[in-house]
Amino acid sequence: MNHIILIGFMGCGKTSVGSRLAKDMGLPFVDMDDLIREEAGMEITEIFHRYGERYFRRLETQTLRRLGESSKRMVISAGGGMPVEPENQPILRGMGTVVLLEASVETLAERLKNDNTRPMLEGGDLKERITTLQKQRKAVYEQVCDVRIATDKKDFLQITEEIRAAVEKIS
Repeated sequence: MNHIILIGFMGCGKTSVGSRLAKDMGLPFVDMDDLIREEAGMEITEIFHRYGERYFRRLETQTLRRLGESSKRMVISAGGGMPVEPENQPILRGMGTVVLLEASVETLAERLKNDNTRPMLEGGDLKERITTLQKQRKAVYEQVCDVRIATDKKDFLQITEEIRAAVEKIS
């Protein structure tokens, strides 16, 4: 497979950058969270509240496996916690180039401050929740990715150009 899979923390730009990158490259774009929402017929927060995180993570794994079986190259935005699941890591690595989008806690907090659709950020101070989750996920993100791209203070064009250059260098 030669998919381009974007991973990273909530608010780092996976969906926005991914849709722009796919358009620029003439590839289909898939946001895994959107796909899960569509197939489940409910919002992610509702899935979490009704069935719990474990159930949602199983849906992510099923979706990832299905996308991994597609022979048509695409740009995929993965959920922020999806790479942390051990069974997802080899699937990701086998699907193509995994790009880690990174942003500072300050940037993420600014982007996420009015977002009430992220169940993993519910309760407590937003910056503390971001910091705690980032610490838990950082090592896995770095282990799974092929490329790291900082998104702070960059526009979509800069970020997509960096990704394209990195993917071309790897391919």
